[in-house]
Amino acid sequence: MALAADTVERLEAQLGPAEGEPAALGGGITNHNFRARFGGREVVVRLPGNDTELLGSDRSGEREANALAAAAGVAPEVLAALEDPVVLVTAFVEGPTMESAGLREPEALAEAAAALRRVHASGAIEARFDAFRLVEDYAAATRSRGGAVPEAYERAHAVAARIEAAPALAGGAPVLCHDDLLAANFIASPDGIRIVDWEYAGMGNRWFDLGNFAVNNELGPAEEEAFLTAYLGTADQGAAPSRADLAALRLMRLMSDFREAMWGVVQTAISDLDFDFAAYATKHFDRLLAAAEGPAFEALLEDAHAPR
Repeated sequence: MALAADTVERLEAQLGPAEGEPAALGGGITNHNFRARFGGREVVVRLPGNDTELLGSDRSGEREANALAAAAGVAPEVLAALEDPVVLVTAFVEGPTMESAGLREPEALAEAAAALRRVHASGAIEARFDAFRLVEDYAAATRSRGGAVPEAYERAHAVAARIEAAPALAGGAPVLCHDDLLAANFIASPDGIRIVDWEYAGMGNRWFDLGNFAVNNELGPAEEEAFLTAYLGTADQGAAPSRADLAALRLMRLMSDFREAMWGVVQTAISDLDFDFAAYATKHFDRLLAAAEGPAFEALLEDAHAPR
């Protein structure tokens, strides 16, 4: 896919003359991204794929969240936007995309925690994100497009209901969350970690972001504790996270897998991309349901009732 000539012309009115041909960037499977140069500045031009609103993407929310995170020093600056077609232009960030192993290193782990703390305190937008309702929306969207919701959904939904009732996840005003904290959305820039791809951002439960980061980057128990210690700002005081805090993060790891599983399910009904979304869904269902079996899950639910 190429960037349309009329889109380039409209962006020139906001950014200045285009220089050279925009080059497609890889890495995503639901959007089209291009590296381009306008008015002497390197930028990334982002166009959403088809039906991404069924995946929970909110494009005005993406723009607002990206702008707030940029003001907090965590994301690239928003430079321009179009409504029809929907286009978002951000500053190009120099630096390599990070990998999970790198994010698990102590210095990077602390920096990522500090970045998320700034995001969560950066302000409010209209978009909302509720993982417990989103999986239900995904099931409805799948059925509306003639797709099949797997049997694992009902079992996972019963697990989710128990997690949603956990006191450790309750209370506190919604905060701005990114909600898609894959390593590929972190860039190691010369000025520090930058987080990109804000299409699922919304006001929600901070513990989803924390659990999402932990499961996507395969944090072990000690790394989870170090990450939460840095996020809660208790590292200098030598205070460890409470049992309830660790339980909240670990329970939301399961909800992150449920969201990913159902994202894969709805994609099987709406996407024409050459990607095995069914296998993707199965992988996340299997990990979720395995984690929800046995005494370890029951112990997490018990810890989620402990005082902070």
